[in-house]
Amino acid sequence: MLDDIEAHGGVRVVVFRSGDSDFFISHVDLERIAEYTAVAATSGGPDDSSLDTLFRRLSEARPVTIAVLEGRARGAGAELLYACDMRFASTERALIGQPEVGTGVFPVAGAVQQLVRLAGRGQAMQVILGSEDLDARDAERIGVVNKALPDEKLISYVERLAERIARFPEAAVRLAKRRINAAGLPPKEDVQVDAAQFQVLARDPAGAARVGALMRSGLQKRSRTEFEYGAVLGEL
Repeated sequence: MLDDIEAHGGVRVVVFRSGDSDFFISHVDLERIAEYTAVAATSGGPDDSSLDTLFRRLSEARPVTIAVLEGRARGAGAELLYACDMRFASTERALIGQPEVGTGVFPVAGAVQQLVRLAGRGQAMQVILGSEDLDARDAERIGVVNKALPDEKLISYVERLAERIARFPEAAVRLAKRRINAAGLPPKEDVQVDAAQFQVLARDPAGAARVGALMRSGLQKRSRTEFEYGAVLGEL
């Protein structure tokens, strides 16, 4: 998709929504941690396919990117949200969480760096170390989402904003986005250091035991464990 929109000069704004009313992206597939670790160990070259590289490319894409959160976004799903230029959330359904520490691993694709910049050091500590879900109002309060809106107003608000930006002179929008990124995006090297920590903790037996317990309790199924991941982590 990024290849297509870079090649097609007419795309000014991209809005991401989920077709699933319960989930935006819940998290990575925890049964494939060994595979992700193997990929991460070879990242950094010209064919780098790591999540942190993908999300950096998303942040730097030519069009403006807006995420509409109408369900759950956790882990790497939340990191995709942070990589977008703006985020708007449903007050009825949106949840954002970084469950990695509670699971026994580490955010792999920029959450540490992005949350410190979006919400500040103390709030980043609470979100990442606490591994609890944020609802839309709390996410708005600490700056993780631009605005929380009821479902009946959410899409129309985002559409008006997207259409407004799309009508402005493209050169001015692109320059403004580039300079805001220069001031606000974390250095690539810092995100890569964080991603390397995932490889370390992914091999920790204690983390593997917690992942096993979560899977046995119904994680990655439409169960309470998946729907209330943050709460369940505190019960293990």
